[in-house]
Amino acid sequence: GRGGGGRPGLKGGSKVVVEAHRHAGIFVARGKEDALCTKNMVPGDSVYGEKRITVEVPVAGSEDPNAKEKIEYRVWNPFRSKLAAAVLGGVDKIHIQPGAKVLYLGAASGTTVSHVADVVGPEGIVYAVEFSHRPGRDLVNMAKKRTNVVPIIEDARYPARYRMLVGMVDVIFADVAQSDQARIVSINAHHFLKTGGHFVISIKASCIDSTADPVLVFAKEVNKLKEEKFKPQEQITLEPYERDHAVVVGAYRVAKKKKPTE
Repeated sequence: GRGGGGRPGLKGGSKVVVEAHRHAGIFVARGKEDALCTKNMVPGDSVYGEKRITVEVPVAGSEDPNAKEKIEYRVWNPFRSKLAAAVLGGVDKIHIQPGAKVLYLGAASGTTVSHVADVVGPEGIVYAVEFSHRPGRDLVNMAKKRTNVVPIIEDARYPARYRMLVGMVDVIFADVAQSDQARIVSINAHHFLKTGGHFVISIKASCIDSTADPVLVFAKEVNKLKEEKFKPQEQITLEPYERDHAVVVGAYRVAKKKKPTE
């Protein structure tokens, strides 16, 4: 049933084929309907009632040709995750990949964080910052099973408060829905983002200026980022999954190309 363990996997064992997506660590389940998914770090466990898919694959390097092992994937719903929406929207790079260290601002109850944890895997780490205590509780509970998640119940405006908990990271993902989001991301980047690291920011137009045209709001935010040593490289809207949202991806403190000396 729906309770505790979430819905059972998409039935039809052999009919569902899981293929690697071009973004490392993300997969596509091809069945009656295609679904984005991530490899479940905690098999048997659903985080927010999402479907799970189990696929039998031959055991790599096994003597027995009939030896099969089960791999479980969790379906990643783009209507509940801005990052999944960006991936399905065709974003070129998300920089969140196996082994990556990620600072996630605006973690909420951890639905997307759990998928990011699946993607970066046991070698990676996700520092998940959420200010609100109620979703923070769910985040902490999710992190009990996913040991590569470090839940931080703090205000992302004051990164000095959690500087003892967070190491240098490869990527900052932000979904804080605050009018000063660009500033929040930049102060966190100055603390924790490595030179040449990357950022993925979800911008909700109405949170920044509910009266202006979303296109202008996005452009203004991108300009704010440019002033803070960020180099935006791509921007996509999240239609049809979210209205008036955009995701901006880019690099941080990119070294200027030196002109060859004559």
